[in-house]
Amino acid sequence: MDKPERARLIASAIEDARIGDLIIPEPAEIRHVTRVHDPGLVTFLSVLHDEWTSTYPGTDTLPESAVAPGMRRVVPVSLRGRICYYCFDTCTPLGENTWNAALASAGSALAGVDALRASEPNAFALCRPPSHHAGSSFYGGYCFLNNAAIAARAWVDSTSTRCAILDVDYHHGNGTQQIFYDRGEVLYVSIHGDPSLTYPFFSGYEDETGTGEGLGANFNIPLRHGAAWQAYAPALDRALEAIARFGPAVLIVSLGVDTFELDPIASFRLKTHDFFQMGALISQGGLPTLAVMEGGYAIEHVGTNVVQFLTGLGHPDARNRALDAYPDGNEN
Repeated sequence: MDKPERARLIASAIEDARIGDLIIPEPAEIRHVTRVHDPGLVTFLSVLHDEWTSTYPGTDTLPESAVAPGMRRVVPVSLRGRICYYCFDTCTPLGENTWNAALASAGSALAGVDALRASEPNAFALCRPPSHHAGSSFYGGYCFLNNAAIAARAWVDSTSTRCAILDVDYHHGNGTQQIFYDRGEVLYVSIHGDPSLTYPFFSGYEDETGTGEGLGANFNIPLRHGAAWQAYAPALDRALEAIARFGPAVLIVSLGVDTFELDPIASFRLKTHDFFQMGALISQGGLPTLAVMEGGYAIEHVGTNVVQFLTGLGHPDARNRALDAYPDGNEN
């Protein structure tokens, strides 16, 4: 599902819409990555492809088992054991160029942080591969490094101010939640499909609110199967109210457009113009905002949907324009 074509189509749509300049940032330095991820995971990902292809030529880099309750979570010596330790699903193979792509993806998010620090009101990181399923010591869900978390950590470390992450991808960002679950300086808010029905299944329930210093800094809003804008808009209002209460200096949006009605692996029913409304509502918080690309697999529509969101986010009169178009708050 996570094809290179996705990024090319989004970049092309942004250029056609003339809503911003595209730059190619430097890959992330390992020192930024290891502020979020366990060095063991980082080393494993960096060498996995070469070691695997030389040891098991012609086979996919996928695990054959998982750590079940009651088993010991220890790093095995064997390569086949280590991939079972670090990878939590069977749909995330790692290819020849994946590691370099992951570093480039994280570098895009860090360039977005630099833009906000330079007083840009908004920035967009066209990240691929996506990131929000990658945790401190595990990967999966097409995600290897957590770009949103790396960006949030870089912001907090360089400014000593709070940061909020709003995850609007259809799937819950279990990795982002895990990374900050016991930390109080980053608020994680996610609107997503009911985890009892959809991937990743074991994360994203409403009663997951954080622990220790992070208690209350994790806020999940799962929605029913088939939710359209009529259900999504109130959830977004709740999310934005939680962010306002937290009082961050900056907002990072994990931007998944797989909430679109034609997405092949999701069930929500948002329409293209709903993404404009989403960006417009988010903009009303007045926070410098970095949007980090996550999922969205309706290939023919992904670029248009991203442009609609960014247009809503970036125009000062966007909310009024959106409300004029949909005065009842629901065009469905």
